[in-house]
Amino acid sequence: MWFFKVPEFYFGEDALSQLTLLNGKRAFIVTDPGIVQLGFVDKVRELLETAAFQIAVFAEVEPNPSLQTVRRGAQAMLDFQPDWIIGLGGGSSMDAAKAMWILYERPDIQPDAINPFDELGLRQKARLLCIPTTAGTGSEANYGIVLTDTEEKRKLTLGTREATPDMAIVDPFFTAHLPRQITADTGIDVLTHAIEAYTCNWANDFTDGLCLQAARMVFTYLPRAVASGAADMEAREKMANAATIAGMTLGNSQVALAHALGHSAGAIFKEIPHGRITAIFLPLTIEYIGNGNNGRYLDIARAIGIPAEDEATAATLLAQAVRNLLREIGQPTNLHEAGVDKQAFEDALPLMCEHVEVDANTIMSPRIPDMTEIEQLFRYAYHGQTVDF
Repeated sequence: MWFFKVPEFYFGEDALSQLTLLNGKRAFIVTDPGIVQLGFVDKVRELLETAAFQIAVFAEVEPNPSLQTVRRGAQAMLDFQPDWIIGLGGGSSMDAAKAMWILYERPDIQPDAINPFDELGLRQKARLLCIPTTAGTGSEANYGIVLTDTEEKRKLTLGTREATPDMAIVDPFFTAHLPRQITADTGIDVLTHAIEAYTCNWANDFTDGLCLQAARMVFTYLPRAVASGAADMEAREKMANAATIAGMTLGNSQVALAHALGHSAGAIFKEIPHGRITAIFLPLTIEYIGNGNNGRYLDIARAIGIPAEDEATAATLLAQAVRNLLREIGQPTNLHEAGVDKQAFEDALPLMCEHVEVDANTIMSPRIPDMTEIEQLFRYAYHGQTVDF
């Protein structure tokens, strides 16, 4: 037995106007300083005030939000006592909002103890609404929470089905003017979600179609969104929708080895955005899994128009198509191109391998590497080699 759990969605042009119909009294917005500077918080505040809300803003979320930030935000919620919590921003803000909400409802819980097995009894105090301002993470559509333990230099993959947002608003207003680099960094994350959710051990009939549609949309619309920006609003809207569609598969299916490798490297080399560093590992993991005859890549290849007659060929061609897409949108295809120093890489390698071995996403892979293979994958990723094992 499995499940399929998603929020209520409002999407498309002017979806944000739904805020004026929200029932409640006190809204707590979780976001980051950049979103404040862009004026997005003011836009949301204006619509909420139309609905007579009192509003508090916590704008201290950093990229890869830390356990410490989550604790500070939860305390601010306890002081304000909201009945709606709004995660506004990219995946970091939305993940932080989920974790803060849990601690607000359950102050007895430590953030690194959030798990899918314990019943928390949420929604006694508040409900959660997520509004993505990038087209990538899909955090608005699922219960996943990724936090960083800064002391251990480790990303934590957490979550509970109860933390699925009650509502998500996907409005291309926010993504229309994203810079080219952020469009590429976040948009490529959608493809990693779609491919891994389709091929991982928990793939299922309810998510398969969503994965294939999201992958098709990325290959069709991401190059246009990167190249044309706000001049191509169709591409912007389609990428915003693709991010949420792929986000629905997370939790209802799962991600796998590329995310385990990306989480581990990203926790060390924090200057590289999550989507960018995880996408570097995607073609390598496609090749690694394909070499073990464990993949489901034929369907994906055919969905995006790649002629392939068997799984082995499909894996090879799909990995190449991903690398070609990365180059087309100006993304690095290896860790060296991404700016990782060789000595820093060598120094971090033992810890990165250790973290991959215990990452929850690793066991979702249809082919699970041993420690020697994990190290090989990292070395191949640094130099940009095709996986031959």
